[in-house]
Amino acid sequence: MQLRVPPPPPKPSPGGSRAERRRNARPTPRERLTTGATGLWSTLSATLGPRLAPLAPYARRLKPAYPRPGRADWRRWIPSWRQWTGATLSGFGLLAVFLGTAYAMTGIPTNLNSFATQQDNVYFWSDGTPMARTGWVQRQNMPLKDIPEQVRWAVLAAENASFYSDPGISVKGISRAVWRTIGEGDTEGGSTITQQYVKNVYLTQNQTVSRKFTEAMISLKLDNRMSKDQILEGYLNTSWFGRGTYGIQRASQAYYGEDVSKLNASQAAVLASMLKGAGLYDPTLSAANHRRAVARWSWILDRMVDIGKLTPAQRARYTTFPEPLKTGRLYDTGKQSDYLVELAQSYAKKTAHISDRDFDLGGYQIYTTFDRTREAALTGAVTKARTEAAKTHPDAAKDAHYGAASVTADGRIVAVYGGPDHRKQGYNESNATTVQAGSAFLPFVYAAGLEHGVHKTRGGPATPVTPDTAYNGDDGVPVSTPEGPYWDRSGKKVAAHNDGKRSYGQIPLGQALAKSVNTPFMQLGLDTGLDNVRATAVASGLLSSSMGPQTPAMSLGNATPSAIRMAGGYATFAAGGTHTEPYSVSRITRNGSRVPLPVPGARRAVPETVAQQVQQALTDAVRTTHPAVAPPGSEVSGKDGTTENDTASWYTGTADSVTTSVVLYRIDLGKSLEPLPLEGLDGPPADSVPFTIWSAAARPK
Repeated sequence: MQLRVPPPPPKPSPGGSRAERRRNARPTPRERLTTGATGLWSTLSATLGPRLAPLAPYARRLKPAYPRPGRADWRRWIPSWRQWTGATLSGFGLLAVFLGTAYAMTGIPTNLNSFATQQDNVYFWSDGTPMARTGWVQRQNMPLKDIPEQVRWAVLAAENASFYSDPGISVKGISRAVWRTIGEGDTEGGSTITQQYVKNVYLTQNQTVSRKFTEAMISLKLDNRMSKDQILEGYLNTSWFGRGTYGIQRASQAYYGEDVSKLNASQAAVLASMLKGAGLYDPTLSAANHRRAVARWSWILDRMVDIGKLTPAQRARYTTFPEPLKTGRLYDTGKQSDYLVELAQSYAKKTAHISDRDFDLGGYQIYTTFDRTREAALTGAVTKARTEAAKTHPDAAKDAHYGAASVTADGRIVAVYGGPDHRKQGYNESNATTVQAGSAFLPFVYAAGLEHGVHKTRGGPATPVTPDTAYNGDDGVPVSTPEGPYWDRSGKKVAAHNDGKRSYGQIPLGQALAKSVNTPFMQLGLDTGLDNVRATAVASGLLSSSMGPQTPAMSLGNATPSAIRMAGGYATFAAGGTHTEPYSVSRITRNGSRVPLPVPGARRAVPETVAQQVQQALTDAVRTTHPAVAPPGSEVSGKDGTTENDTASWYTGTADSVTTSVVLYRIDLGKSLEPLPLEGLDGPPADSVPFTIWSAAARPK
């Protein structure tokens, strides 16, 4: 048997297979990096070597040899001056890189502290004097141009004399604050005005190193973005001065009862002292405070001389400490002013389209139409009537309500009486639509008849009506339509009644209005058309929502107007038939800038001749019932008003182009909203309580 021996495997070639040779020939990434780096270094060495060669000895000297050779014992561990220099320069370089990066990465916040920008709203009387202030924060921004230069420099002298030349931060102050925070667990001031402004507006009051660092970065950036005047203005308007005030304007009013524009350098130095802490420097708080305040006041004035902002001669004039007011003159809303503020605020928001959020942030100056003298006279007259009622009718007086308003011919609300105390009675009696107008509504029926005429037949032409047109004035006469008597839902003929069931026979309409005879006007309303009566009343100023059902009772006053609207309606006749919507705000500004506020314009409500005829009848009414207040030739008009069940008593009259309406009624709010009989509270018919109030308020002294 022959054995077959397999041939030996082929010997590998010295370079391996072709693939292996290619793989082995390809350099690894490390080899490529090394080779590339070597090549690059070789290239750079060849190019830059000759140029850098002279620096090589110095570079070798700067190379740290540590521990130091050639030194024995502890000295070998002490760095050389070169090493110290290198470390210091490296430290400064790293610090510069860090600060530059931090500056670039720090942005100025866009969301300001709402508390820092919130202000109060100020309400003014019609003569421009402050009436009330509302808001959580007592602050009122002032443009820098309105702050006297000496006031500004009093603050700068006290806080930051180098303000206009510094970069926005104080390195010394920051270092001292950081050292005290880290080393002693306490903080210290030394901030520039820019830093204080940043803290007030953008940051919290927390005293930490991180907050201090952020404050410095924002201050540097803010100093490059804003002018110094802008920063100073913001600072003066956001700083805390004590007595519940923010900003120099409110501080000036709280400490001296004056606008900041009227302060002198001496008073300004006192306010500047408060920036150090009102708890320590308000001189009215304690004797120690007074001593500190006087010393700092004197130092600030001397400092102003040192920096060239006061001359020695000017400084010599201020030798007596200007004592602030014992308590801040804060115009808080009081009892009656609450109602005035309520009216003005509601009108301002609605008419100027101010949102609740913006209004709550404050800064608005609201110039009202309220006349201080007339308001005092009206409030005094009602208060006197209340006091008398409590003595003569104590039981009925407990549920008595008085509402009153005075409106000019051009629509300005100059006075209102809203109630005894807004804190106890939140709603405004002058603006309440609670009780019926009664016979006080008759002038609107008369005006409608004079303008539109009457229809005695269905579809026939209108017959003109004049003041001499006679109607049946007997008590209880049934009213009729062209088809016959007017029947109510219970199947009874509808009839009107006069006060005291008195009958007058045929009486001219002008006389019927002057004598307040009811029965002719219920028939006149049906003859004219109740839709026309309604339209005339609304055009004259009554709200459509206050109008009652279009039944014969409409002519006898089933409408429930407010005192403001009733006064505005009668004012239409006094204005020759033009009506201007009653308004309580004439102008609004915010931080000195005008806020758009449309002022109501006059519009034709009834023809001028009709208004004159109505006004003549109302003048005759005053001369008939109250001749003492309307002597011949005087421009006084007015009319009383009563309701069928003696639940309300009105008087509305015009004197000197101002119409005042007064209403008296009774409601026990604890039980229901149903009006109660007056039970004698309104006084005798010839001299009613509403008339007494009107006569006292119509021409205030």
